[in-house]
Order: sequence, then structure tokens, then C-alpha cells
Amino acid sequence: MARALTPLEARVLGVLVEKHATVPDTYPLSLNSLVAGCNQKTARDPVLSASESDVLVAIDGLKSMSLVFETSGGRVSKYEHNAARGLNVPASAAALLAVLMLRGPQTVAELRANVERLHRFADIAAIEACLDELAERYPPRAIKLPRAPGEREARWAHLLCGEVQMTAPRVGVMADGDAIGAAEVAALKAELSRQGDELAALRALVMRMATELGIQPDLPAAGTQEA
Repeated sequence: MARALTPLEARVLGVLVEKHATVPDTYPLSLNSLVAGCNQKTARDPVLSASESDVLVAIDGLKSMSLVFETSGGRVSKYEHNAARGLNVPASAAALLAVLMLRGPQTVAELRANVERLHRFADIAAIEACLDELAERYPPRAIKLPRAPGEREARWAHLLCGEVQMTAPRVGVMADGDAIGAAEVAALKAELSRQGDELAALRALVMRMATELGIQPDLPAAGTQEA
């Protein structure tokens, strides 16, 4: 890679790597699909509003570095990435870099959850080893950021656009002041949902047994809690 990428070039490259893995039937991508992928409101940080002309400029820049190719045939031009070879990294590392390009700095736990659809790593240790290898390259492709106050884990960022501009971590804060990352929030939401399903099942069981016994159970209304 001859130079640092612009933020939009990084977004375009990340989208192509992502869609190659997640929607192979519609890959390579047309310009319209690529613009839509760049401007997604979910799984993107920051959210962009790039125009077709903006994306075409980014494509031209990536083509000049052999990171993107335009495919021939058909009436609509389509584009595919050459990330692993162009960056001289394994496919597993290209997947991690793509997630970092699309979602910004993340902890290893967040990366494990977000990279799953692009590449399946054996475990957390395998992801850490891949990140360490990217950090030790020359030039380095990734960096472990200093852990910010209140953060439980350090975040990783890519260096394809040059030095990282430190931003406030994307976290929630609990009542006791402990910060929790996005992956932990998702896990808590999943656990609450599971507990809600179990409670509903138990309530239905009690009501059925009460009906069979001919009694009226003294249960709080659904969705409420007793004082």
C-alpha cells in the first residue's frame, strides 16, 4: 500500500470485504450496492452519507493501489476487493481490519462478535495473536490503544488511514460507574430476554395447574412486579 487510505476509501474497502463474506450471491458489488453499504445505519461507525461521486473517487483511489478491481462483463460495472493480497496480510487479518474499518476501535470481545460472519477464529487467543501480528508488522496495520479511564478492556484500531484520532469510547455506564462495552450490553440484553421467556413459561405453567386444581392464583399482572 503506497499511502494511507482516506476514511471513505477505508469504508469502501471494508464494505467489499464484508459483503464478499456475507452476501456472496450478489458479489462483486455494483456502485449502487456499494454506496448503500457505505451508508448503512447499522454496523457502521461513523454513519456516513456518501454520494455516488464520492464513492467513485474512493474506488479510483483504491484501484490505483490494486486494492479494488473493476470486473468486466454486463452493462453495470461491479467491484471486488483485493484486500489480503494488496495489504499483504492473511484473509483472517483482512477480515479483522475490515471490521475495524467499518465499526471503529473495538475490544477483542467486540471484534470476536463482529468478525464471526467474515471469518471464524478458533477462540479469543487466535484473534489476539492475529492483532499482535498486525501491530508488529512494518508498517504496522493495527494498534492497541491505551485503556481509557473507566474502560475494562483496551480497544484496537486499524492504521490504514494513518495515526488514530482518539475519540471517546462507545460505552454505557452502570449505576456504580463501571463502564460496559457494546458486547457486554448485547450479552445482558440476551440474558434479560432469556429470563423473560422463562418467567412467561413458568407463569403459564402455574396458571394451567391452578385451572386444573380449581383455584385462583394470586399472581401479579404480566409485565409488573410486586412491591
